Amino acid sequence: MTQDKKTRINFSDWFLRRPESGIVLILILFVAFATCVNPSFLSYKNVINILRASGFTLISVVGMALILITGGLDLAIGSVYALGALISGIAMTSWNLPIPVAILLGLIVGLICGTLNGVMVVKAEIPPMIATLGMQYIARGAVSVLTKGVPIYPLPDAFINLEPTKLFGAVPIVIPFSILIAVIGHLILSSTVFGRSVYAIGGNQDAARISGINIARSKMIVYIVMSVLAALAGILMSSRLGSAEPSTGTGLEMKVICAAVIGGISVSGGLGTMLGASLGALFMEALTNSLTVMRISVYWQNIVFGVVLVLSVLLDQYKRQLIRRRSTREPAAEKHEHEKS
Repeated sequence: MTQDKKTRINFSDWFLRRPESGIVLILILFVAFATCVNPSFLSYKNVINILRASGFTLISVVGMALILITGGLDLAIGSVYALGALISGIAMTSWNLPIPVAILLGLIVGLICGTLNGVMVVKAEIPPMIATLGMQYIARGAVSVLTKGVPIYPLPDAFINLEPTKLFGAVPIVIPFSILIAVIGHLILSSTVFGRSVYAIGGNQDAARISGINIARSKMIVYIVMSVLAALAGILMSSRLGSAEPSTGTGLEMKVICAAVIGGISVSGGLGTMLGASLGALFMEALTNSLTVMRISVYWQNIVFGVVLVLSVLLDQYKRQLIRRRSTREPAAEKHEHEKS
């Protein structure tokens, strides 16, 4: 076997076996293109801005990755993102509660929303898309009722100064904080019984049930984690903005789903890594940043995101087809070699 052929086989194996292989190639090509178009793309200031924006997305992507791997879906995260921030803002401004208590209340709202999502999906057996779409309208409606469309401000200075806090005087705190959450998510998926059950449920739910996995409990947990993380991201964003905005989080669910899918999380469930999802979040914010720098209208940006999402799903389907072909071809090849010997 020639060296070139070995190289091609090794690359093919890596591309098929690593769910994040697609996003790694896409990121490399995109960074090269963006740098050619805008030489300041890789400047320190711009890189920090991209990583900072990615941090808010990444926190939600961690939860979405868990849900998608189980074969589920959550369309309510943008509304929960706004509602969690709103409740915390009201608790600080109208109820004069301490900042930690106000943040805890916002997270509890996320927990309640996630629990309701889980109950609808697991107990009532409502399809995830319908159940979470209903929660999207409920949470967004609650935001509108509570605010009448008016932002909650001014928030306490101590809270506003929370997100801009910089680690070592240079790195915004949201960057290492979001990376920490992603690392915890990775460890849970790769090194725990719960993580293996998440993959098993998405891969084959009937087989997972036969093997004794508590499917209902696992699904409840991932929906709760998703909503709590969405509320947490919303609270951090309100600290950055200095107010709890009623419109915040609008369309977030599409960006988060797109980030997870382009990062190699399969929409069919059972496949994906937290590393790939994290790189997907980075790509989405890098794309947003470059489009903004190029003065491309936000309306056209939405078209670009839609195209990226569709292409990501097509790539996922293509890889699955290649994996199926290889899995059926390899036993035949082994049988042929055995007969020859």
